[in-house]
Amino acid sequence: MFLAGVFEIGWALGLKQTAGFTRVVPSVLTIGAMAISLGLLGLALRTLPLGTAYAIWTGIGTLGTVAAGILLHGEPATALRLGCVALIVTGIVGLKLASSP
Repeated sequence: MFLAGVFEIGWALGLKQTAGFTRVVPSVLTIGAMAISLGLLGLALRTLPLGTAYAIWTGIGTLGTVAAGILLHGEPATALRLGCVALIVTGIVGLKLASSP
């Protein structure tokens, strides 16, 4: 599940580099990361409930992409943005705990 989320971060970051899929190498790498991310999500769905797996996958992608935006692209790290990220983490942890036997 973690690797699926990491590849989601990769394709989200790569998407900006494709310039609307007009640049070949970034486009191929981004599409590859998309395929790997979805494939790994599919494998995780063998053992995790759909809602939980999807929330974890998108949560990892969201958190990583926000962090990368702050660190690599100079996006603001305001208290409100970081508070919203904390809410996402809380929701992911809550869903995981609620789906554990």
